[in-house]
Amino acid sequence: MEKILHSILAVFPTPNIEETAKYYNEIMGFRIVKYLDVKEPHICLYRDNVEIVLTTANSEKVHTNRELYGYGEDAYFITDDQEALQNEFISKGAKIVRPLHMTDYNNMEFVLEDIDGRWIAFGMKQK
Repeated sequence: MEKILHSILAVFPTPNIEETAKYYNEIMGFRIVKYLDVKEPHICLYRDNVEIVLTTANSEKVHTNRELYGYGEDAYFITDDQEALQNEFISKGAKIVRPLHMTDYNNMEFVLEDIDGRWIAFGMKQK
């Protein structure tokens, strides 16, 4: 079967796109590209092959998957060097809520909480 899907882009509504963008830049190493003077203002964040789009939420709070559904991360990024990435984020002041560990579904991963309370997992399935 022909490979048709190639990637996914995360869209994160947030009460303050400027503050969230600053966090992702300073703590997580994402490059910021602003599109604030367009019909639907947003900020794009880029790191390696990952893109996140920040949009302005119509609420003062981000409602996480944990809050809405009882469990689950809000995004999961695949990485092949979890330990180096976790160490980088820790050195920049990230809040790690689940340190690097092997899950019961055979993923080596860690989870951080971003400035808006989202839980972002970084990991990869182990063979």
